[in-house]
Amino acid sequence: MHDKIIVIDFGSQYSQLIVRKIRELGVYSELIAFGRFSQLDSSVRGVVLSGSPFSVHDPDHPTVQLEKIIDKVPMLGICYGAQYITQYFGGQVERSDKREYGRAYLQIKSHSELFQGLRDGEQVWMSHSDHIQQLPQGFKVTAQTQSIPVAAFENAERKIFALQFHPEVYHTIHGKDILSNFVKNICGAKDTWQPQSFITTTIDWIRQQVGQDRVILAISGGVDSTVAAFLLSRAIGNQLTAIFVDTGLLRYKEYETVLEKYRSLGLNVLGVDAKQEFYSALSGVTDPEQKRKIIGHKFIEVFEQQASKIKDARWLAQGTIYPDVIESAVGHYAAQTIKSHHNVGGLPERMNLKVIEPLRLLFKDEVRRVGQALGIPEQFINRHPFPGPGLAIRIIGEVTPQKVSLLQKVDHIFIQELQKNGLYDKVWQAFAVLLPVQTVGVMGDERTYESVVALRAVNSVDGMTADWSHLPHDFLSRVSSRIINEVRGVNRVVYDISSKPPATIEWE
Repeated sequence: MHDKIIVIDFGSQYSQLIVRKIRELGVYSELIAFGRFSQLDSSVRGVVLSGSPFSVHDPDHPTVQLEKIIDKVPMLGICYGAQYITQYFGGQVERSDKREYGRAYLQIKSHSELFQGLRDGEQVWMSHSDHIQQLPQGFKVTAQTQSIPVAAFENAERKIFALQFHPEVYHTIHGKDILSNFVKNICGAKDTWQPQSFITTTIDWIRQQVGQDRVILAISGGVDSTVAAFLLSRAIGNQLTAIFVDTGLLRYKEYETVLEKYRSLGLNVLGVDAKQEFYSALSGVTDPEQKRKIIGHKFIEVFEQQASKIKDARWLAQGTIYPDVIESAVGHYAAQTIKSHHNVGGLPERMNLKVIEPLRLLFKDEVRRVGQALGIPEQFINRHPFPGPGLAIRIIGEVTPQKVSLLQKVDHIFIQELQKNGLYDKVWQAFAVLLPVQTVGVMGDERTYESVVALRAVNSVDGMTADWSHLPHDFLSRVSSRIINEVRGVNRVVYDISSKPPATIEWE
């Protein structure tokens, strides 16, 4: 059992980021919604209280039973967490007329183990409205800024620490050092959260759970399901059957090449060509949400048909990862969610299967590191994200085999050129979109009236926000020329320069 730091989520947009930063230190961290916290287990070495959009003065502000934490393990309050600690111990928190948001510079007032190795003038990031007017008895100020007299405070004897700024965000330059001081020095947590240790403990866990039963898994060629498949295969060998469904909505020649690669690597995988079933179900449909639902239902239907042929299957494995499982909630309960288009929802009950999710504790970057440690080829590990509904949501309007074929060729040229020019790994996600628009063009002496395609490339960390990639103009010019010359039916290429927000990454 790994040492663990619990982050109690009061609804802050940064709550998951706290967990990620602690895990980057090699220490396991877990996010728990405030309404679901009940007690500490023996692996917990410390607790962090997150920020919140609420004020401690709001009638329904989020609360947690601090008496179950205080004097048992060290505690760190961040922003709202700091204000909540102040109020709990009898201090005074005042409403502010305006919100303080942005950079500030820390003035360290007294020695604190939390600021070990930091100097005066450190840049930090503020995001709060209320301020601490008076500290509770037994606490002392350890840092301030030009405008905030209480930017950090503590009761070192009881190991209670609080920050009015956010150490987890990029703009707090040495925020990771502050978190490291708390997690490793104050809490004494050991940095055992490494890919190889995760693999070893998870393989043991899979074997204990599954025993001699058979396991089935829907595999897509993406990083999550691929890493899940190889982790399960390492644990139970041919007790696992991976099912790879060709929906007809995959990338150019992806079904054939990925299936061959899986098999060459020793994975027990069953390929299913279901293109025509999906094309028929999507005929005449133009609404994006309806397309998603049809694809999800059809996938379950096809998967169920194939899975029912596998005798003695008792388990359904899924490539669920941590962001799929948790949902930061402002209310009293956090919902456990699984993306309907990402996993095979509904099958466990219908087929009397138990679910096993070997990656459910990992973020995407951790999944990639585990995949590398397992020796999975880079073509799987470093792939750009690909949506569950596939090219169906990159074809605006009705999906037809002809449109899919056209878009596959366009997308292939774009990705191929990115790879050839050393740009693929510098972009978080890149793809092409087929628009329901035809425009006039000239090829030779002939007038054309053909389709428009949009190219999209973005940079992001986790897909929550994204900025359009500033690809070189000469590169885009070459890609455009290749597409128009090589893909019959396209006479115009445009480049999407929208960021998220306000736009989304995908077009549908």
